Amino acid sequence: MITLMSRALLLLCLLSAPSMAVIETYEFSDAALEQRYQVLTAELRCPKCQNQNIADSNAPIAQDLRKRLYQQLQEGASDDEILEYMVARYGEFVLYRPRFSGATAILWLAPILLLLAGAVVVLMTLRSRQQPTAAAAQTLSAAESQRLQSLLDDSESES
Repeated sequence: MITLMSRALLLLCLLSAPSMAVIETYEFSDAALEQRYQVLTAELRCPKCQNQNIADSNAPIAQDLRKRLYQQLQEGASDDEILEYMVARYGEFVLYRPRFSGATAILWLAPILLLLAGAVVVLMTLRSRQQPTAAAAQTLSAAESQRLQSLLDDSESES
């Protein structure tokens, strides 16, 4: 009984998901302008949701940002001008791909530095495994070689 109810609840949730999608009703003068709108809404992060872009968010602030974006596009603003406006108003956080600057350098350089550190650790580990141990690195003296040979000869004669 519980399994049937949980399946019915899951099905209900899945069927209601499309109703939560954002539906825009903006009229664009040309297809290029609409394409720019789609690209920019995908690049801008919703300040409230923080893990969604403004294209996917239903938050009131995302709706306001989409409306402002539409207005700026209709007024002829360039993509850079629109992004500058959004950054000036909401900070670098509003961009999904923050620009490279002193404040964001760690975001851009950390993956490279971690990859290099990992490569150094792997190389050092492999190198330490290939180095001979101190006992194996020592060469046998002439007396030790004779003693070893006599032991080997003794073991062969016993067999």
